[in-house]
Amino acid sequence: MFNQLRHSIGSKIMIGVAIPSTIILIGMILFYSHHEETSLLRQNELARLEMTRSVIHGLDAVMLTGSAIITQQFAEELKKVPGIHDFRILRANGLEAFQDNKTIEAVNTYRGKPSFKPRSEELTIRILPADHPALLRALASKEMTSFEEVEENTRYLTFLTPIPNEERCHRCHDEDEALRGVVKVTTTMEPVLAAIRESRERAFRILIVVILLKLVLVFLLVRRLVVAPLGQVTAAMTRVAAGDLTIRVPEPGHDELSRMAASFNHMLAQLLQTYTGFQQERDKLNTIILSAREGIVVTDRDGTVVLVNPSAERLLGKSAEQIVKQGFMHLLDDPDYLASYIDNKGRAYPDELVYKEQVLSVHAARILAPDGTVIGSAALIRDITEAKRLEEELRLISYTDKLTGIFNRRRMEELLTAEFDRAARYHYPLSFLLFDVDHFKRFNDEHGHDQGDRVLQAIGRLMKEHFRKIDFPCRYGGEEFCVILPSTPANMDGHGAWGVAERFRQRVEAQAIDGLKVTISIGVAVHPMPEIKAPFDLVKVADNALYQAKRAGRNRVVMANLV
Repeated sequence: MFNQLRHSIGSKIMIGVAIPSTIILIGMILFYSHHEETSLLRQNELARLEMTRSVIHGLDAVMLTGSAIITQQFAEELKKVPGIHDFRILRANGLEAFQDNKTIEAVNTYRGKPSFKPRSEELTIRILPADHPALLRALASKEMTSFEEVEENTRYLTFLTPIPNEERCHRCHDEDEALRGVVKVTTTMEPVLAAIRESRERAFRILIVVILLKLVLVFLLVRRLVVAPLGQVTAAMTRVAAGDLTIRVPEPGHDELSRMAASFNHMLAQLLQTYTGFQQERDKLNTIILSAREGIVVTDRDGTVVLVNPSAERLLGKSAEQIVKQGFMHLLDDPDYLASYIDNKGRAYPDELVYKEQVLSVHAARILAPDGTVIGSAALIRDITEAKRLEEELRLISYTDKLTGIFNRRRMEELLTAEFDRAARYHYPLSFLLFDVDHFKRFNDEHGHDQGDRVLQAIGRLMKEHFRKIDFPCRYGGEEFCVILPSTPANMDGHGAWGVAERFRQRVEAQAIDGLKVTISIGVAVHPMPEIKAPFDLVKVADNALYQAKRAGRNRVVMANLV
């Protein structure tokens, strides 16, 4: 609680206002006290001066009447006056006057007759040293001089007032003397000091009361005019930090605090508008991410997984907790692949792979800020299993003859080109069979086109059953068929191209199709041969051999190099 008060803005303002104003008040009180002290001392000095002058006038009156003998009694009586500690009439040399016969003798001599009777007992009483600084100043200036002294912890103020030798005094005193003597009046300063102390105490009490009143007033004003509005702003900011952007702060007056409150409210309105827009966009984005069929996984700049949508859990067969725990690089259980893929930005790396009996398309990359700093990573995962299946079906459809189920002519041309290039590169033999159904037109004419189609379908089935897995049976067009035989030489034994063709011819002849006997004629071409320079030279050579088989009576195999 104390720390909160100590660090509150109200306390700081109080301290900031109280300290300078208190210093100013103290300075004013000190100035006032000093002025009061000076004034009291001056008043005391003036009062003592007036008293001294009165004493001198009284002394003159006594002296002018010729009653000098009672001057000493007059001085003794003055000592009894309240406030007078000591009263003396001094000669210029600091000795007390009227204590010996020097003055009497001087006066009698000056007057030429014994005007005054000498004292019976003479005393020499030195009151001040002859070289006392204050005495010398009074004699030199002929003006009253004062000085302070302390005796037994009591302060005394002494006035030395020269007594001028005026013309009316010349009948008793030598007119060549400027001064008749000096009056010394010593008064105690205790009443003045008591008054000064009382003045200081009064000033101190006033200072305390004023400071307290000022602090209370400043506290109330600061609390009402500063702390309360700032407290409202602080409370509003606390609620804003908690997520409440609808709050507004009162804007009373036209001062800086009201303008600050207005700016705060404007800022909140803008922030609410922006936040609302962000929230709407976030809701849209969440809807897209959560409903997307593609798996989405995102990390922060430290590599911690911060987003996993339901599709990612489904495609990877893992819960979001598992994915977060295992880490981004273990999404596909192959951290080396994913790290290399990201480092190389997917270049030279397959983005399609088989994972848990699914074909997945994976795209992963780092997310960079405009300055190039990595702020996270993201992965987009799609299940393309069905797409691949459909793609394969389309590929097969595009490569397969619809009637017979074997490769069509377009696919035959692609395969022949590829196998010819491979055979030429690695010096492998390549054989090509071209055949057609003998008297096929008769099947269509006598039994209808449906029967002709069934004959072609049966031959297609026999081709798929008879030839090797590495061979490529194709329908060349109409009733013509062909077979590409990789790595098959031209020798006439059972393992050569002629033997393969002969066995197939015999199988067709032995197979009754819907009770009908079907035969074929086959032309065989084998690479390398001098006249074969390009892939389709094989077709031309085999076609010539097929023509020779037809001319020779059909239902036979003819090798091109034997023609």
